[in-house]
Amino acid sequence: MIPQDFIQQLLGRVDIVEVVGRHVALRRAGANFLGLCPFHGEKSPSFTVSPAKQFYHCFGCGAHGSAVGFLMEHAGLGYVDAIRELARDAGLEVPEVGRADAAEAAREAARQGDLTRLLGEVGRFYQLKLRESPRAIDYLKGRGVSGAIAARFAIGYAPGQWRALEAAVGDYTGGALVEAGLVIDSTDESGRSRRYDRFRDRIMFPIRNARAQTIGFGGRVIDSGEPKYMNSPETPVFSKGREVYGIFESREGIRRENCVVVVEGYMDVVMLACHGIDNAVATLGTATTTEHLRKLVRLADRIVFAFDGDAAGRKAAWRALEASLAFADDARRIDFLFLPVEHDPDSFVRERGADAWRVMLGQSVSLSTHLLASLCSEVDRETAEGRAALLARSAPMIRQLGGPALRMQLVRQLADLARLEASEVERYLAADPSERGRRAGERAAPMTDLERSSQATAQPGARPDPSGGRADVSLGDRSLGQSRERRPYPTARPGLRMPVAAPDLVSRVHLILALHPGLAERLSGDADWLSESLRGWVQMVRSLPVGSTFANVCERLRSVDQRAADQLEREVATDSGALSVLSREEASAELDGAIAQLEQRWIRQALEQLVSGGVRSDDERTRYQVLLARSRQNKS
Repeated sequence: MIPQDFIQQLLGRVDIVEVVGRHVALRRAGANFLGLCPFHGEKSPSFTVSPAKQFYHCFGCGAHGSAVGFLMEHAGLGYVDAIRELARDAGLEVPEVGRADAAEAAREAARQGDLTRLLGEVGRFYQLKLRESPRAIDYLKGRGVSGAIAARFAIGYAPGQWRALEAAVGDYTGGALVEAGLVIDSTDESGRSRRYDRFRDRIMFPIRNARAQTIGFGGRVIDSGEPKYMNSPETPVFSKGREVYGIFESREGIRRENCVVVVEGYMDVVMLACHGIDNAVATLGTATTTEHLRKLVRLADRIVFAFDGDAAGRKAAWRALEASLAFADDARRIDFLFLPVEHDPDSFVRERGADAWRVMLGQSVSLSTHLLASLCSEVDRETAEGRAALLARSAPMIRQLGGPALRMQLVRQLADLARLEASEVERYLAADPSERGRRAGERAAPMTDLERSSQATAQPGARPDPSGGRADVSLGDRSLGQSRERRPYPTARPGLRMPVAAPDLVSRVHLILALHPGLAERLSGDADWLSESLRGWVQMVRSLPVGSTFANVCERLRSVDQRAADQLEREVATDSGALSVLSREEASAELDGAIAQLEQRWIRQALEQLVSGGVRSDDERTRYQVLLARSRQNKS
């Protein structure tokens, strides 16, 4: 059973506009989005999606529901599968609890709902107090913030009184205010407890999630004072290492530009919006994390990190680059924009305007350029030691890259910088890092199954295993039930396909069936020559509905092993065997050839086993004759 609090957390992190927008063309219509209903035929759009309510509704056929309901109705998924798909996109792992824990999970969900309602109520109180504070209004006007922008971002003001929230909530002494991070409990020198507001005399920036729920606050001092910026503490509904400011307010601009600009502060986001740059979000006073990246990569195909040009800004940019490596794939662009040393995005756009900002955005540097330039600046490439250091520092970072084509390009550039061939760099990257620099006397780490298998295959006189040496349902050198280490990506000149020498026939059959699932019907699941690996793969593909495609195979595989699904997509993208360009007829012929070779391997090995043990009994002689006849038939 999936805990209810997890489902609520999940719905708080997904954006129904994004979920529906993958399947339906949507356009802005006031506060909502409008499109043609996917559940019935219509020529005039009557299907609406509400980002505020995180709900869809069709006025034509009456279809309505949440993001979970949409996937169930449109994609035909079951409830649990829909939850799992949304969780995977959100970078969450679905927990399972027994029925005994269901009541506790429901209480946790209710508690989180109460906290977001309380935070929303306090946010409206702060907005009201802003209207009553000429000093706070003058400060915002002095910074160039218009009333419309202040309303769009729900900016407010926390009065300077110690217990101003007593006028905003019904129970100032209750535990909810502490749990929401709005008040602080302390004890004075005499031992008496006292409670007071966390935020006082500050401009307040509500931090809202994709569902427009207030989950925390950021406050900035108006005059002098420390700290200049203050965030809500970690609470059951807020974690600054996971959330970004402006994700709700900037969603339309991000979707329109297909680009999200990541800055460091609330005022950077607000001031860019004041100048018509409405696709920015901000990390909340913390280094960019992988949780931030998981959220950002779902928003747009291009991410631009905009940092100050000083040393602190470049340090922050490097941390963002390190967090981004695993998310840098071949279809996504991650760039870095460095402003002049004397500016941050707020001051830059106020002084130079939106056009100058767009020029700077066009001059941003790619992740690969920033990576190699930064590493080269730390070494002396005129010496062998410097070039060796460049390789050593680059290797762990290049290994993390998610995109195989991007990785190949970086390998080629790194090879030029290190004055080596690309193949030499590939061999260096493929080597076990623990082998390099191991001190004498240190014990070597145990070999992985993959390394052990490779070593055995390389032994003189070793016979190849016709099943490929795998005993579970695998994809090349990765299995559905077990993650494997990444194989080195092949290097090839752009536009040229690498020749496939001594092909891994099992992997080849895997890929053909993944690209053309209908061909799996031609394979009998009880054929004696099928390895357990291939039998499991055939059974999985054959279990898919008639008419399934490569996308359906990936989806099924992803439900079992995310890494295996990602690897399948990468192998088809690189396609060193040129399989994806084959028509169904060509793929069918290719499959027949691979099957014949696999069966012949199995027959040859079975014959060798019989002969090595001696053909003594009548049954053994009969089996020998049958296998020999099959071998001749296959060769004819």
